[in-house]
Amino acid sequence: MPSLADLAQLVRAPAALSVPGDVVAGAAAAEALDHRVPGLAGASVLLYWAGMAANDWADRELDARERPERPIPSGRISPGVALGVSAGLTAAGVALAGVTGGRRALAVAVPLAGAVWAYDLRAKNTAAGPALMAVCRGLDVLLGASQGRTARAVPAALTVAAHTYTVTELSRREVSGASRALPAATLAGTAAVAAAAVVGSRAGARAVPDRPLARPGWRTLVPAVLAGWYGLQYGAAQARVAADPQASRVRAAVGAGITGLPALQGALVARAGAALLGVAVAAAAPLGRRLARKVSPT
Repeated sequence: MPSLADLAQLVRAPAALSVPGDVVAGAAAAEALDHRVPGLAGASVLLYWAGMAANDWADRELDARERPERPIPSGRISPGVALGVSAGLTAAGVALAGVTGGRRALAVAVPLAGAVWAYDLRAKNTAAGPALMAVCRGLDVLLGASQGRTARAVPAALTVAAHTYTVTELSRREVSGASRALPAATLAGTAAVAAAAVVGSRAGARAVPDRPLARPGWRTLVPAVLAGWYGLQYGAAQARVAADPQASRVRAAVGAGITGLPALQGALVARAGAALLGVAVAAAAPLGRRLARKVSPT
């Protein structure tokens, strides 16, 4: 039987800190911050872990050459166990979404699970890979919005999807290294994403009917501060790749993109009017970076 440490490495457990913020951002934008959010966030985490396990199962032969220290090629976890873990987590994630949010949640969770598996098994090493991964993250945001005014969460979903596209494009060069043009392009994308996280801010307005979450004042600055933090942390890592595009720096930039996502999600939550909740979501960013030193998020 594999150890908990091996399973944590298989699913990139600490990277899941970047996931609940998707659901919270969607719920805040859709005016659906209620008791169902934790359950939907849990479903999102399970589906994320399922995707990580399926990713390693699909890449087991490639990892044997390029990353022999990974759990499957090192022999610490068998391919069958990895596939079983992924299938079990997928079923659990979809079931939890259904129990928590009913048909409206299932209408998002089922295609989300399908997109995760399609990416791992078919699209990852194709030109469509980054776009499909972006779709996965966008659907994750809409999962949180499924209990409210879903259309209002589309801008937040597109913002998170755009960020995910940049991270996925970089991740395709984690072993070989990148040209200087790639980090320059993704850095421009990151600047646009950070700006988009502030546009249309409702900070100081109401995110839930009849329940004011913030008043005009310092809270109105929270979306910009968090978006700036996100842009600085992730952008600096990409700038280092542009200066020296070796593989180790690409991996570091991908890690920064994953662990820095909560700051972007926090900005989106604050933009919807829940400033203090946005700060709480963003607090997962430094924790994720600390845990990433023990278990790689990539």
